[in-house]
Amino acid sequence: MSLEDDPFDYQVTKSGVLLIRRGGRIVMELGGKKAAALIPRLGRDADSDQQLLARVTGNYRHGNERQIRGD
Repeated sequence: MSLEDDPFDYQVTKSGVLLIRRGGRIVMELGGKKAAALIPRLGRDADSDQQLLARVTGNYRHGNERQIRGD
């Protein structure tokens, strides 16, 4: 499933906690210094937001995954 098919969504709470959702479910709550560093980088561009959220959740391709070949 790709980021285009199932994008991340996020919400910043009043207390500064970043809630990251995917598919309508909260996949991660990020607080403290990590959230404070990430929040200012969000909201500029939808594509970059998706990449940042994918990286912080660990839900991104590393480039070394095997491709299934349908010969």
